[in-house]
Amino acid sequence: MLDPGLTARLAHQLASFRSRIADVDPRDLACPPPSGKWSALQNLAHVGRHHEIMLERLERVLAEDAPAFPPYRETDDAGWAEWEALPPAEVWERLADRRAALLAFAARLTPEQAARTGLHARFGRMDVARWLEFFLVHEAHHLYVAMLRVADARAARA
Repeated sequence: MLDPGLTARLAHQLASFRSRIADVDPRDLACPPPSGKWSALQNLAHVGRHHEIMLERLERVLAEDAPAFPPYRETDDAGWAEWEALPPAEVWERLADRRAALLAFAARLTPEQAARTGLHARFGRMDVARWLEFFLVHEAHHLYVAMLRVADARAARA
């Protein structure tokens, strides 16, 4: 069984963020920053794609003995281009669907499954709870960056 705090964050972090930016103009989501880095929408698309990558990795952790995973790079990911091209409404819809799948995965874990490990390229051996913690911290970073990008886009239009 996973820590209740971890499962609560998994259940609410993304929805809480979305409720805070529900009224954002889609132009502000898609506005590329002058730095050339990702827009808010691209950060959200990355979060969506990361749901899929994480679920694939966690399924491998359950099926294999301590599988090793290379660092994720969107330049090496055939699925990234599809996510990056999605309009905001579709990103949100897919995000909700992928989050439901990740929550369902977490809810059905047995204690034995939760204890299984996989090897992260930088953080080493991690059990399922640590993988989910990593996922949530990574997601939070991209949600924060999305907030910054929206604020910058609004300021540029003002």
